[in-house]
Amino acid sequence: MPDTITINGTDHPLPSDPRTSLLDFLRHDLGLTGTKKGCDHGQCGACTVIVNGMRINSCLTLAALHDGDDVTTIEGLGTPENPSPLQVAFVEHDGYQCGYCTPGQVCSATAMLDEIKAGFASDASADLTGEMTATAEEIRERMSGNLCRCGAYANIVAAIRDVAGQGDAA
Repeated sequence: MPDTITINGTDHPLPSDPRTSLLDFLRHDLGLTGTKKGCDHGQCGACTVIVNGMRINSCLTLAALHDGDDVTTIEGLGTPENPSPLQVAFVEHDGYQCGYCTPGQVCSATAMLDEIKAGFASDASADLTGEMTATAEEIRERMSGNLCRCGAYANIVAAIRDVAGQGDAA
């Protein structure tokens, strides 16, 4: 029985070359080019995908390590006809600028909002045991692994706060 990985709800056999990164598997083997190769060193976040509900840099992991895992890429979050709430908010708040980092930003923000709902604290959390909220400071800390060369950070934070129900206030 071949090893498989579930990508956006569809099972795929793992690549035959065990040295293939998850990023290269997504882009080259499956043609899912929404996930971007930025630095290829895990420093920019352009390759962020969601694996079993947690965000990871797909350039830093081998596809072979994800046998049986459930991976969600930007293509699995929404479509042009039916975008996710975060994708809509990024457009409404002009949080995409050139757009290169946007898929990673949206995947990271999606998982980050789930982390906040689950009560996972960050270095910016005021209370480590209480209810977490998506304050601007909290979002900036949690999204610090996703870089935007255009500098759309204020708009990205506004988009995330809007989806989190926190409004546009900083």
